[in-house]
Amino acid sequence: METRHAGAPAGLLLAAGEGSRLGTPKALVEIDGTRLVDRGVRMLHEAGCTPIVVITGAARVDVAGAVVVHNPEWRSGMGSSLRTGLSALAPACPAVVIALVDQPHVTAAAVRRLRAAYETGARVAVATYGGRPRNPVLIAHEYFDEAAAYAKGDVGAREFLRARSDIVVPVACDDIADPGDIDTPEDLQRYGGSR
Repeated sequence: METRHAGAPAGLLLAAGEGSRLGTPKALVEIDGTRLVDRGVRMLHEAGCTPIVVITGAARVDVAGAVVVHNPEWRSGMGSSLRTGLSALAPACPAVVIALVDQPHVTAAAVRRLRAAYETGARVAVATYGGRPRNPVLIAHEYFDEAAAYAKGDVGAREFLRARSDIVVPVACDDIADPGDIDTPEDLQRYGGSR
C-alpha cells in the first residue's frame, strides 16, 4: 500500500555565491533579459512550491514572489547556504525542493516529477540525468536536521544523499531538464546569457 503525503513542498533556491570564475554573482546574471535568480524562483513557483525562499550572499537582491534570506557565512560555501535555508523554513513545512541558481535549464517539470515521487511515499527524491544524481533534490521535513548536519564547506546535500542512499528515490529527468551549470564566461556564452 502506497503512502501519500499532503501539502506542497517549499522551494529553496541557493543563490549566495560570488561566481569567482564567472566574475560576477550568479544570481545577477541574465539570460534572455531575466536574472538567474528570477528564473529559478519562477521555475519553483510554476512547479507549485510554496513558500519559496532564496538564499543570498555575495549579492543582496530583492526577488518578487520569494522570501529572501541573507546568509552571512556565504563565503564558507554552499553548505552554509543549505543550512541557512533549511533553518529559515517554518516548522510545519512538510518538505523542500532544493535548486541551484546557476542551472537555468532545470525545469518545473523536473520538480513536478520529484513532487509526484514524494506524494506517493518518497521521503527523499533526487533528479537523475544519465543515471547520475544532480539537482533538484526533494527532502521531507523529518530529514532537514540530518541533511543540515552533512552540509559543510562547498557540499550541499550530496553527502547526505550518499549517506542515506537507502531512502533516496532516483527520478529520471533526462527528457525534461538539463542540469548544466554556469560557472565560467564560456558557460554563460553557451547559454546565451550576459553579465
